[in-house]
Amino acid sequence: MGARPELHPPEYFDLVAIDRVVDAIREVSALQPRVGLILGSGLAAVVEHGMEVESSIPYEDLPYWPMTSILGHPGKLFLGHWAGQPVMLMQGRAHYYEGYTMAQVTLPVRVMQRMGVEILIVTNAAGGLNPAFEPGDLMLIRDHINLVGMVGLSPLRGPNLETFGPRFPSMRHAYDPELRALARQVAEELEDIPLHEGVYVGLAGPQFETPAELRFLRSIGGDAVGMSTVGEVTVARHGGTRVLGISGISNKAVWDEELEPTHEEVLEAGRVMVPRMARLIEGVLRRL
Repeated sequence: MGARPELHPPEYFDLVAIDRVVDAIREVSALQPRVGLILGSGLAAVVEHGMEVESSIPYEDLPYWPMTSILGHPGKLFLGHWAGQPVMLMQGRAHYYEGYTMAQVTLPVRVMQRMGVEILIVTNAAGGLNPAFEPGDLMLIRDHINLVGMVGLSPLRGPNLETFGPRFPSMRHAYDPELRALARQVAEELEDIPLHEGVYVGLAGPQFETPAELRFLRSIGGDAVGMSTVGEVTVARHGGTRVLGISGISNKAVWDEELEPTHEEVLEAGRVMVPRMARLIEGVLRRL
């Protein structure tokens, strides 16, 4: 494929731009994906644990697609099969703090919906607010607190695309109860995957939280905190896509002022989380 003709996606969702991305993907692959999968920080290697890749496309070869500049997010789109399911997998994501609007960050979810994806599995690396969580554990996201969206940075800001969903979508069941039940069943059968369930708090970043902020986030019901996911889930649910969310606990988000969080420890924890995440995802895919 040639050089991308546009460096940035539109500020708001635009059906023409979305369909241009779909057409570019269709030039490479005729796959009709049922499941979309987004891999978070340190989790890129999940793609090597069972997916039968038929096509791969670097993000820079796709018009409008938001680029990622963060270590641990390689920036490739894979199409193929995993556990019998046709899958469209993102190896890394763009973030709001990289300079995009929330609509630009979440454009790939719109593309997935336009291609027929019914289920989105979204993963991330998150700091553990819950003292019971240890680095390397996995957490099913039961619900989220979208602090980014609550202060006005919603990906749904701007003209509503009725093609996808209503102006005022419900977020009552943002994370599908049946998919969560499947994931719990898989973890119980595998036995050696520490799987918690809790509330994910989505912040803008890129700075890590102060001790006072961490105490606040825990006091309002947060179990894990990160800088992604909530926008993607909002867009997915607006378009009627079912969502399974899984956080990999990369570090304990402690409020001890003597300890300093780093992105390196997030990537290091990924080495433990990757095989666990891959086995959990594969088990869910087999049961769909």
